[in-house]
Amino acid sequence: MSDRARTAYINFPDAKAHNVPYEAPPTPQNPVIKGRPLAFLAALVENVPLLPTILYRNAGFAGLRSLSELDGVVPRFDPTVIRLPQPSDGVPTDEPQYASLRVPPRDAPGRFYTIADYHDAYKSGRLTPSDVAEALLLLVRRDIANRSPHSTAFIDSKADIAREAAAASTKRWKDGKPLGLLDGVPFGAKDDLDVKGYKRYIGSTKDYTEGKEVETSWCVAKVEEAGGLMIGKLSMHELGMDTTNNNPNWGTPLNPYNSSYYTGGSTGGGAYAVASGLIPFCIGSDGGGSVRIPSNYCGLYGLKPSHGRVSTEPLQSSDNSVTVRGPVASNMADLEVSYRVLAIPNPSDHTSSRFSPPSPLGIPSSSPSKTLGIPKDWFDRADPPVQQACHAALQYLISEHGYTTIDIDIPLLREGQMAHAMTILAETTANIKSLAGLTPPNKILLSVSRATPATDFLLAQKLRQLLMQHLAHLFLTHPGLIIVTPTTPNAGWPIGDGELSHGMTDGNTQVRNMEYVWLANFTGMPCIQFPVGYVEPVKGEGKIPVGMMGAGVWGSEEELIGFGYDGEEWLNTGYGGGRKRPEGWVDALRG
Repeated sequence: MSDRARTAYINFPDAKAHNVPYEAPPTPQNPVIKGRPLAFLAALVENVPLLPTILYRNAGFAGLRSLSELDGVVPRFDPTVIRLPQPSDGVPTDEPQYASLRVPPRDAPGRFYTIADYHDAYKSGRLTPSDVAEALLLLVRRDIANRSPHSTAFIDSKADIAREAAAASTKRWKDGKPLGLLDGVPFGAKDDLDVKGYKRYIGSTKDYTEGKEVETSWCVAKVEEAGGLMIGKLSMHELGMDTTNNNPNWGTPLNPYNSSYYTGGSTGGGAYAVASGLIPFCIGSDGGGSVRIPSNYCGLYGLKPSHGRVSTEPLQSSDNSVTVRGPVASNMADLEVSYRVLAIPNPSDHTSSRFSPPSPLGIPSSSPSKTLGIPKDWFDRADPPVQQACHAALQYLISEHGYTTIDIDIPLLREGQMAHAMTILAETTANIKSLAGLTPPNKILLSVSRATPATDFLLAQKLRQLLMQHLAHLFLTHPGLIIVTPTTPNAGWPIGDGELSHGMTDGNTQVRNMEYVWLANFTGMPCIQFPVGYVEPVKGEGKIPVGMMGAGVWGSEEELIGFGYDGEEWLNTGYGGGRKRPEGWVDALRG
């Protein structure tokens, strides 16, 4: 990217290299607490005035005060960098190019159904959207006798709303007037989004709509307007404040590949539903890897868009500088199609409306850059099985698609992760009026967050600025650079004894689990995750999926989608045995 190319952006950071030698984080020594001891600790933290401050310092949040590199750096509170529309961009259209969809071959091993399969079933008359809706409602509803185990992934399903939408779609197909690719295709939305007719719990027991009728969030409404069939609201980790999706309030969906493992959070209900075959895609949110971690754990495809790219109005997200909405899908074609709908600019949203519109539905995505940046010292912190799976995928991309890798350095990664954690906790805490009714882990987290001094928060935003300056330097030096890491350094998260009924807090694994994902949230970059293999479990039956991530310059979703397609080819054709489906996968189009 040339300096001239920067004129295509608003708020592009000043490019400046910050050369700070990599320093691996120390091994955290936080105890794993669950059950009654956890409830007792939460009560102490909530009621003993000095205890949150002690825990705040023990967690290392005060460590930014010693960074001389932050001297003279101006804080940056908003990571939004807007890529403006360009003459070369495609013109959005409501007429999708069906023939251009790059769906996996029908004989591909472990093949999941795609949006195209639903389209074909409806077009042929073999099934109707009403047929599919009725079959799925039996599996996902909580309010029926003999409820299915699959229903744990859903907080609520409004049968009357789903049936009405399915009937309307069925009539359109019968009349030969479908709205397009998504007409009648089932999907779900994470519980932190507003949907008309539904309450919003954000994984808690409190109705955050306060009993009021809400307007459907823009990104959900766009899918419904395209004919998408909303099956229900998906479960999540309470307030999105951890990465397991453990939820004693609503139940914890177990990983479809191995029921002794978590699905990952906080979009864990959505990842379960997609990996189980119930729906081909869902709308999730990602403030610290919450789309990419569950996609990784459940062998799926996930996209964290550029900050501000996907509108959530009427929900106000301007007070959260790390969280975005994005899709989780069973394959790249569905990830691409769903992203293009979610990213339709919202004219009433000051940020979303200024982004370049996505390319038309079904048009092949841009070819990715062939330069992959590897922060080697950071990359090498992943567990050996994860590294092996990622390196095998990289070798395929190099040999079969002409990619090259270069070594890159990113400064202050250990401190940056702490700054991101401090920021997301503080921003969440500012929006939660009361801790009453929350689970013990969140009472502890938010009580500690309330001890954050303004000076430390400002230092965190200085570090955000420094990181974005360095990333701008990398992107200007290496046009089209994609920064590649494992998605998580660990292969899945086994469920411990007694954790599902009362919850648990395991800061050690949580911090390690987020070692790579936080950077894209904190700096606003888009980032894609795709599965690259499967490894042996340490517990239970069933191999555990392993994923790899690519992050690009702000607004480079098109190029990342192209990179994802190349990664999908590796799994389908280059990986030994090809893609795997969970044993309990649901054949939603069986008829």
